[in-house]
Amino acid sequence: MNTNSVATGLCHGGRADPAYAGEAVRRALARAGITRARAVLLFLTPDYAHDPEPALRAAARAAGTLQVLGATGAGILTEDEWVLDSPGAAAMVFGDPFGFSPVLRPSAIDETVVSLATPTGLAADWLDEPWRRIGAVSADLVGHGPFKVWANARVADGERVETILTGARAGVAVSQGVRALTSPIEVAEAKGHELLKLGNYPALSVLVQSLPSEVSRLDQMPLYMLMGGVTYGDPENAIREGRYRLNHILSADPREQSITLSERLTPGERLFWAMRDTLAAERDMRRAMDDARRELAAPPAFALLFPCLGRGPQFFGNRDRDLDQLRQRNPGLPIIGMYGNGELGPLDGTNHLYQYSTVLGLFAAA
Repeated sequence: MNTNSVATGLCHGGRADPAYAGEAVRRALARAGITRARAVLLFLTPDYAHDPEPALRAAARAAGTLQVLGATGAGILTEDEWVLDSPGAAAMVFGDPFGFSPVLRPSAIDETVVSLATPTGLAADWLDEPWRRIGAVSADLVGHGPFKVWANARVADGERVETILTGARAGVAVSQGVRALTSPIEVAEAKGHELLKLGNYPALSVLVQSLPSEVSRLDQMPLYMLMGGVTYGDPENAIREGRYRLNHILSADPREQSITLSERLTPGERLFWAMRDTLAAERDMRRAMDDARRELAAPPAFALLFPCLGRGPQFFGNRDRDLDQLRQRNPGLPIIGMYGNGELGPLDGTNHLYQYSTVLGLFAAA
């Protein structure tokens, strides 16, 4: 029995059966030692995205509450397993003292808000509201949709949902998990999305010179594996402390020795070249777990985990090392999450849409 009255259940099989959602909730209730939930987090695989409401009704009936919130993700996970290749449902049930509460503006400023959106529903003004968000963007395996989010056991027409987990306080951290190839260098010249010079040297020249020894030419490594990291605050410790945003490479121009990035740069900012790397990601996840636990300052009662689809088992070689490490560090801890198309979490006092990252929330009774 879970003394915190929080537990998870997962059910999957050969077809998108709405009954899986009800069964996932029943398994969670049995684990929690309760017969009725105050609230449910429910994540479904993309197989349900065309019509999730029968599954939502099944979950609500099993839980005895309409407080069912969640989304379709490219995959689902609990502390027991992850699922990317079959239809299924993952549920976390909440009994006393936990529950859901609407986000009342502006009184929620000091709260951590669980936030889910479709790619269409994601909006800058929503993301930039002054409370800290943790969540993900609905996804599937091919990026074509449909994508769905829901609250109160109904699909949300506005394509984004949010809630405060009442009775809980949170420690939140993000692992971007890249391997730094250079130290942060001042952006000397940039034009729109085009980066021309880093320090005294052409941007492409700096990148090529920084490539690891096993890569002798830029065309030997896909550009999606390489990116720039724009630091915040003290550049000496920014990489180690995870205080940077990733700026992805779109193209390189050998003639101009320039690089086109996904976001504009401002001269005077500092950028380091980086690459995706499994060992660096594992090491950074350990740092993120330490940061979240330090902020929480108490043993966690449950965890929410939102890895990017590109950071999950496909990245780690058919294992989710983020989930593995979280389970090893916290045996028996209820964990739920989904693999998304972008992760929502804090960065330098604001909210940020991450890519190829993992957002972790550890929660304890308030």
